[in-house]
Amino acid sequence: MLYLLIFIAAMHNLTLFDFDKNTDLSQWEIENDSVMGGKSEGHIKLNDAGHAVFHGKISLENDGGFSSVLHKFETQKIAGFNNLKLHVKGDGKKYQFRIKSAQSDRHTYVHDFRTSGEKETITIPLQDFQPYFHGEMLDKPNYAGKQAEEIGILFGNGKAEEFRLEIDKIELVH
Repeated sequence: MLYLLIFIAAMHNLTLFDFDKNTDLSQWEIENDSVMGGKSEGHIKLNDAGHAVFHGKISLENDGGFSSVLHKFETQKIAGFNNLKLHVKGDGKKYQFRIKSAQSDRHTYVHDFRTSGEKETITIPLQDFQPYFHGEMLDKPNYAGKQAEEIGILFGNGKAEEFRLEIDKIELVH
C-alpha cells in the first residue's frame, strides 16, 4: 500500500531539473546582456550541497542590465500540470522565470518571483506566465501549458548590483 501511495504522489509531479553533485552544468547556458553590448556577468556553478548557484554582477554600462541562465531540452508534454515549483534559496531579490513552448517561438512566457533570503519553495501557476519579446509584453494569450522546450531564470532589476540564487529543483505539479 505504501508503494502505491508513493507512486500516486510521484504521478503528480514532473521534475524538469533536479541538481545534485553529479549534475552536468553544460546543459545550462549563460546569456548575458553582452549579446547587446552590455557588460553584465553571470555564472553558474555547483555548491558543496550539489545545488546550482546562478550568480554574478549586473552592469548598466552600454545599456546593459541583465543576466540569464537557460536549459533547452526535447519537447516535454506538460498538459495537465497547473503549477511550477521552484526549490531555491535566494538573496531577497526579484528574479524572472522563463518558459518557451518551442525553440522556434520568438517570444518567451515569463513570471517574476521574489526570494526571501531563506531556503523556500515558490509556486507559480502556469496560467500566470505572460508572453514577452525583448522586454515587451505581447498581445497574446498567457501560457497554455501544453508543452515546453526551454526553461530559464533571468536577473535584471534596473540596478548595477550583485545577485545569487541557489537552485535545488524545478518541477511541475498538478
